Amino acid sequence: MKYLQHVRRTLVKQDLETIYRNHHEQGSRYGYLYCHGSRGPILKEWIGHGKSVLDLGCRDGMLTSFYAKGNRVVGADIDRKALDLIRKKLSLETHWIDLNTEWPFAPHSFDVIVACELIEHLFYLDPFLQKVKETLKPGGLFIGSVPNAFRMRNRWKFLLGREYETDPTHVRGFSCQSLHKTLSTRFRRIEIVPLQGKVLPFVPVAPWLPFPVQRLFARDLLWRSWV
Repeated sequence: MKYLQHVRRTLVKQDLETIYRNHHEQGSRYGYLYCHGSRGPILKEWIGHGKSVLDLGCRDGMLTSFYAKGNRVVGADIDRKALDLIRKKLSLETHWIDLNTEWPFAPHSFDVIVACELIEHLFYLDPFLQKVKETLKPGGLFIGSVPNAFRMRNRWKFLLGREYETDPTHVRGFSCQSLHKTLSTRFRRIEIVPLQGKVLPFVPVAPWLPFPVQRLFARDLLWRSWV
């Protein structure tokens, strides 16, 4: 019976992998950085050096490369082609994993867990966040990012009767408020940084703008939170 259950889980995992590999290949997402890499320098600063880092949804390591040097990084993803690419590029330990159902990481084993452009893909978010919390060391840092699903551009698309969500692998969307509420169920301090996007054609989202304006127009929401 246990063997049959294992076979079923593996088949489902392979089906999910096929969906994501096709999504990555057809969308030219290998070698691609969402938001043109604007998250990279911030992540490098936040993580620092000498840390044990678990990078969930690492894909081919384009973002990981900003903070891999000087840290012990472990990568995890559903796409084995992406994992082959990150191993060749950065020589990391990797795990082929379906984060909806699997979690092979020991409690209190990482200083930092990164989940950039990941949680909007997960079916079972609440247990995932609990596992992240348990796997971080005391005082550990949980970092991630999500597309700003409720930015002004998407609201206009909705009003005009157009599809505003074009990624078929997304199962949930976040605003700045809903992201903070979600993270606050497990983490004691949360900082959210709106990134990219434009208020007007020649006025990009920038730190000098009032925060309500930033979160309304930003393309992406980057966060860090502490256990």
